[in-house]
Amino acid sequence: MGELDGKVAVVTGGGRGIGRAIAEAYLEEGARITLTAARKKAEVEDVVREAGPERALALMADVTKPEECERVVAETVERFGQVNVLVNNAGRGMKYVSSDFLTEPPRFWETDPETWKMVIETNVNGPFFIARAVVPRMIEQGGGSIINVSVNYETMKRRGFSPYGPSKAGLESESIIWAQDLEGTGIRLNIILPGGATDTGMIPPGVPDDVRSRLLRPEIIGPPAVYLVSDASRHVNGRRLIATNWSPENPDGLPISEGLGM
Repeated sequence: MGELDGKVAVVTGGGRGIGRAIAEAYLEEGARITLTAARKKAEVEDVVREAGPERALALMADVTKPEECERVVAETVERFGQVNVLVNNAGRGMKYVSSDFLTEPPRFWETDPETWKMVIETNVNGPFFIARAVVPRMIEQGGGSIINVSVNYETMKRRGFSPYGPSKAGLESESIIWAQDLEGTGIRLNIILPGGATDTGMIPPGVPDDVRSRLLRPEIIGPPAVYLVSDASRHVNGRRLIATNWSPENPDGLPISEGLGM
């Protein structure tokens, strides 16, 4: 038996990178999952082919549109009968602002307004829209778990990293407030982050091999992401878990995870 037997999870942006690593970890532990993609359905369909349609559902959905978030939740419940877990992973990064942002930090006043709005809408509004859609279902079922995927504090303050940094700061503020709002509902909300630069689609092509070799692998986030939605963490709400520091021997110690400042 897996740690997540009987649970149903929605993972936004589940076709690549961190989202795919979390989805695969959940499948390995017995969960059934819905994966969303905004642009490339082939990526989430790959996961469905590997897991089988009885255990995974691939949906095209833009989390910046409330009606599409409602549809994701409705189709998940229709297919699997319930929804116990939401992972807010879908996001837009700095590569949309500049292809060479790692070596030439862009200046905020040179950012195209439409790009700025796209990043903010995806990283800040998207988690709100789909959490808003899923929470009533979870309350009806008696509980659930929400994970918001974030980044290091240093990234939020790094020169040239707007609007990505501000968007993740906004996500963390949302998380602090929502975890408090959810107290007493049976739903818990926590933040997870890799703990460093990670080799995902957020990294633009052309990065030198010596730089890419130092990046974290997305799979590092799998074990703590499983823990946060398992029955073993029923007591955990409003926490910030860093994957590079997490271990099953000390899953809740402050050196491993930080409170959200509540």
